Amino acid sequence: MSQQKLKLSASILSTGVPGKPGHLFILSAPSGAGKTTLRRAVLDQFPDLLYSVSYTTREPRHGEQYGVDYKFIARDEFEKGIAGDRWAEWAEVHGNYYGTAADFLNKELASGKDILIDIDVKGTRKLLRRYPESITIFIMPPSLDVLRQRLESRGSDSSEVIALRLKNAKEEMAQKEHYHHVIINDQLSDAVAQLVLIITKYRTDG
Repeated sequence: MSQQKLKLSASILSTGVPGKPGHLFILSAPSGAGKTTLRRAVLDQFPDLLYSVSYTTREPRHGEQYGVDYKFIARDEFEKGIAGDRWAEWAEVHGNYYGTAADFLNKELASGKDILIDIDVKGTRKLLRRYPESITIFIMPPSLDVLRQRLESRGSDSSEVIALRLKNAKEEMAQKEHYHHVIINDQLSDAVAQLVLIITKYRTDG
C-alpha cells in the first residue's frame, strides 16, 4: 500500500468519541529494531493519535526537547509521584527514574482518545495490569545478526554495550508471544504499512 493511500485511510479516522473509551497501543522492540522510526512514521500517519511522553530524572542529551523526547523532572518530584501513585508504570534504570503518567492516560482514554506509547517488555507487563484492554505490538528484527549489524552501524556504542543490547534483545524477543501482534522490521516501508493497518483496524472496528 502506498504512503499516500495510508495517509488517506488514516486521515478519515478521528478520536474523542463521546462515551467510548480510547485505545492504548503499546509498542515494544529490542534496541536497534526500529521502534522509534516506526513510532514517528505512525504518528505522521495518524495526526490525531496521541503520544505518551515518558518522564525521566536523567539530564537531557544534546538535541533532546522537553515534551518531545521526554519530560525531564527532578528526582525528588518523581519520588513524590511514586508515593502518590502518579505513575501508571515506572522503573529505575542506571540510577535514573523513568515513568508514565497515569493521569494523562486515564483522562485521554476516558475521553475517547487513542494513545500510542513505546515501552519495554517489563513496562508493558506493568501497563497491562492497569489497562488490560491495551493492544500490544512487538517489533522484531529479521535476525540477531541483522540487529548486530544495525547496532554496529550506529557507531555510538562500544562492543561491550552492543553485546549487552543483544543479550537483552534475546530476552525480550523470547517474550514476543505475549503480544497481540508481531511485526518483523525487514523492509521499513512494509513494517510501517503493517503497523498502520493494525492500528486502523482497531480504530475502525472500535
